[in-house]
Amino acid sequence: MSGVHEPKTAVYTACRKELIDTGSRQLAVTTSIPASMMLRLLIRPRSVFRLLADADPAPLVVFFKFALWLGLLPPFFAYIGASTFGWRVGVVEPLFLPQATLIGISIAYFCSLLFGFFSASIISRWMAVTYGARDSLGVHLAMMVIVGAPLAIASLMHLYPNALLNAVVFVPTMIWSMYLLYRGLPTILHTTPEQGMLMASSIIGYLLVAAVSLLGLTVFLWVMGIGPALGV
Repeated sequence: MSGVHEPKTAVYTACRKELIDTGSRQLAVTTSIPASMMLRLLIRPRSVFRLLADADPAPLVVFFKFALWLGLLPPFFAYIGASTFGWRVGVVEPLFLPQATLIGISIAYFCSLLFGFFSASIISRWMAVTYGARDSLGVHLAMMVIVGAPLAIASLMHLYPNALLNAVVFVPTMIWSMYLLYRGLPTILHTTPEQGMLMASSIIGYLLVAAVSLLGLTVFLWVMGIGPALGV
């Protein structure tokens, strides 16, 4: 009798092992996102939306794999451009700042970007309950990476820091980021297009208020004597 049951036991064990291996592979796919996501975002954004719709990445993985490096690009390019060419505003002579001042501004720039990234992700997660969306923090962080990626790439214009030229490039780039948010949010967060449109509009409203508040805080600090001496 033992000889009859041994083949069945072997088949059962093999099938069970295959199911476990398959489940492990699927878990690895759904808990991580590939580094090629940034390239696919430029040419096939909808495929990235579908990828994140089936993923639940860890927040630390999203930050150290994508957000940190994208956040470093704008201040790095701004530092190089301001050191080499100086900031140009209108037809006046370019404005050159001391190295210590440029480093301080670049660090403040980086901290502001990180604050905007994390605060927008947390606000988005907080809104998820209201709009019937997913509330995984990793997914919301990944969605903000997608929204901010075009702006990080457009920061290449900081290498030649002309105010008018940068504005000409960043305005359509911001429109592209808003398009990604409106089109991607319903798919990524598993909500209806109507709810997704309302949620995306609320996130944009928060970002606009945060940007205006940051400008106001900057002006206040300069008036109090905290900030770079521009000599104007």
